[in-house]
Amino acid sequence: MGLYPSSIPRLEAGGNVQDTCVIHSFHAKVVFIEENGHVGHGAILHGCTIRKNVLIGMNSVVMDDAVIDENSFVAAMSFVSSGMQVEPNVLVAGIPAKTVRPLSEQEVQWKSLGTSGYQRLSVHSLATMKAVSPLEAEEEGRKRVRWTKADAISLHETKKTNKDKS
Repeated sequence: MGLYPSSIPRLEAGGNVQDTCVIHSFHAKVVFIEENGHVGHGAILHGCTIRKNVLIGMNSVVMDDAVIDENSFVAAMSFVSSGMQVEPNVLVAGIPAKTVRPLSEQEVQWKSLGTSGYQRLSVHSLATMKAVSPLEAEEEGRKRVRWTKADAISLHETKKTNKDKS
């Protein structure tokens, strides 16, 4: 047990936390991610509760004592203020986040299907991963990507060139 065992995040079965997320809380607070909770890349969860089958969009922030109720979505790049109570089956978005509209059954099913895909991927990865040894030396003749300033083309020029081709 650590110094503050009660502040350890709780991730329930089927939960999915993607790359570069931060999950944190103050002492004696816990971040809960309930069953099939889906937390998109770069999200920050701080002392909050994510109920069953919720989708937290990429780069969203959910603050202390906020509760995102079942089957709700937090849109990407949203900021859920401390203490906000999000109803079930709704989309919230914005800075600060506000309820935008109810979610359709098809949208909730879409989210569930996406989450199950990540769950299958993790099972497959665990079943097929193999331990490997690091290379002792770089392979002979290994190719390198070489760039010069002359190779760089601005986005503006790239769009112009692609438009001219069509």
